[in-house]
Amino acid sequence: MKLLLDTHIWIWCVSEPERLSRRVARELNNSQNQLWLSPVSIWEAMLLHRKGRIGIPEGFSTWLSRALTIASFTEASFTFEVAEALSTIHLPHADPADLFLAGSAKVFGLTLVTSDRNLLRTKEISVLEN
Repeated sequence: MKLLLDTHIWIWCVSEPERLSRRVARELNNSQNQLWLSPVSIWEAMLLHRKGRIGIPEGFSTWLSRALTIASFTEASFTFEVAEALSTIHLPHADPADLFLAGSAKVFGLTLVTSDRNLLRTKEISVLEN
C-alpha cells in the first residue's frame, strides 16, 4: 500500500506516536508499504509552529531534519497534474493544505492516512482512518 501521511499524522509519528491508532501504527511500520510525504505538510507544520499550535523545543529546522529521517519517504510533489486534479475534488471546507494533499493522493494513487473528518468523507480518494 502507498500511504500519504496527513500533516498531523506525520507530526504525531515524530513527536507523539501514542496518538496513532494500532492499525495506523502497524501499517506505517509495515515494510511492504511505501510512505509518502508532501512538501505541503512541511509548509503546514512550519506554519503551525510559528502560530504556537505545535511546540518544538529544539527549533523547527532541527525538528524537521529529524522528522524527515524517521522513515524513507517518497516525495508527493505538487505538480501541474496535481494542481489540475484539485478542481475534481470536493471538500466541505476551504483548507488549501487539505486540498493539496487530497489532490496528491488522487494523482499518485495514494491512500491518505488521516483523522480529519472532512478528509475521511472525501469520495474521490482512498483514506485510512486513524
